[in-house]
Amino acid sequence: MFFFDEIIELSHEHMCNQIMDLAMEQVLEESGKSRREAQETAVFCQVDDMMYSALPRAVFFDGFTAWTVNHMDIVPDMVNRIAHLLFFLLMDLTIIITTAYTFDQLLGFRKKRHILYLGIPGIISLLLVCLGIGDLRFIEGATTWYSMGFSVYVCYATIILYYGAVLYFVISRRRFLPKDKVLGTLSFIVIAGVILVTQTIFPEVLLTAIFPTILLLGIYIDFENPAIRKLTMYTDEMADGFATMVESRDNNTGGHIKRTKAYVTLMLNKMRGDSYYRRVLSRDYITHVINAAPLHDVGKIATPDSILQKPGKLTDEEYAIMKRHAAEGGKIIQQTFRDLDDADFRQIAYEVARFHHEKYNGKGYPDGLKAEEIPLHARIMAVADVFDAVSQKRCYRDAMPLEQCFDIIRRGRGTDFDPDLVDIFLDSKEEIIQLMNANDAQEEEQP
Repeated sequence: MFFFDEIIELSHEHMCNQIMDLAMEQVLEESGKSRREAQETAVFCQVDDMMYSALPRAVFFDGFTAWTVNHMDIVPDMVNRIAHLLFFLLMDLTIIITTAYTFDQLLGFRKKRHILYLGIPGIISLLLVCLGIGDLRFIEGATTWYSMGFSVYVCYATIILYYGAVLYFVISRRRFLPKDKVLGTLSFIVIAGVILVTQTIFPEVLLTAIFPTILLLGIYIDFENPAIRKLTMYTDEMADGFATMVESRDNNTGGHIKRTKAYVTLMLNKMRGDSYYRRVLSRDYITHVINAAPLHDVGKIATPDSILQKPGKLTDEEYAIMKRHAAEGGKIIQQTFRDLDDADFRQIAYEVARFHHEKYNGKGYPDGLKAEEIPLHARIMAVADVFDAVSQKRCYRDAMPLEQCFDIIRRGRGTDFDPDLVDIFLDSKEEIIQLMNANDAQEEEQP
């Protein structure tokens, strides 16, 4: 059990403490989520806790039942059946919880009820296991005794149902999911399938103890590795710091970065409820886009101060120089993050920086892309960037009236911006105003 305790200490404490703190404080401040939404984000700490509790206990009871079934001369039948019942229940819980955890890590659950929907077959399975424990048979094999009966078959069916669903989900959405997580998830599913087939054909082998161990190792390596999480956290902090440094040259205080990041986050959350986008918006994709948003103007580091801070209208020559910041931003990101292991984040950050000034009708810059030639994350960034640009005071003009700002986005529907994204943005008008007010209040509190 020491191995499990060590992993639990490293990964569970790190993830739960961080999610609970950030979900209830940082997310409320930066993303503008309601407390109810933040609580829904933090709910998977409970799933995480259950998972790391069920896995080692399932291993323990597997070994314990292997002993009790071979010592029925000294172990009362009731004790033997209770031990098997606990083992079957823990195995079912392991399957249910790890499936929920995998879905959340790859896609993310928007509502608690989605977890409930996923858990309904599992609840039925747990009840059937309990009902069938009385008919459990203990069979003498060539080398050892083993158990067989309705409860065992229910556990097998639960594995097939839940991990079959994960397998279908990963294969059907493999183009939109991180390759490392797809391969990791498929690997432990395949291994689980081999163990299941082997255990079914050769019931005396008793391989079930290996099953939760492989699950734990796979989840730890793919999702929970503290070293990877810490590296990712440092990369995100470096990106935010880099972006803030660049923006400070433009007579800003980081407000543009925080606001646009909040608008992007809000739009992505709204898009998750749209069936058209749900297939594309994996959990990692959303995280990468949110973390890449602050880097959209990083190319301005190559723009002269005389242009960035000019209080009047730019000349045609100056505007041409200003427009270079999009392409320069892409180059800077490629050079700065070229050694970053996360190629998906690097590509998204590059495309956000280079293409956020492209227009839906093809009249933007630097490449004149149009419609869906423009990456989705760049189209999202374009809406957030323009809205914040017109709604805030700049060195060359005052902030525009709020209704006029929304009208600019509305009039750009289908010409400057993706029409579907415009609809999502305008439908979120009240929440956007709340985000603006919350950011203004936060800036006023700063010394």
